[in-house]
Amino acid sequence: MPIDQPARGCGVSVGMLSKLENGKGVNLEKFLRVLDGLGLTILIVPKVHGPWLEQAAAHAAKRGDEVAWEPHDD
Repeated sequence: MPIDQPARGCGVSVGMLSKLENGKGVNLEKFLRVLDGLGLTILIVPKVHGPWLEQAAAHAAKRGDEVAWEPHDD
């Protein structure tokens, strides 16, 4: 897919999306706009929980889980 399509869909310039794609620094607001435009979110957790989340994601990817997990009301 040409880069102009996702850039337009996210409401950012091609140059800004290219910078992000190449690991260059971008404005947080624009980064969040790109995530939203791509249907993604960011989750911030304590570093100590990182390995557990990576393991859970790897397990889900192996199983082919494509269904979003629903939050539990405990």
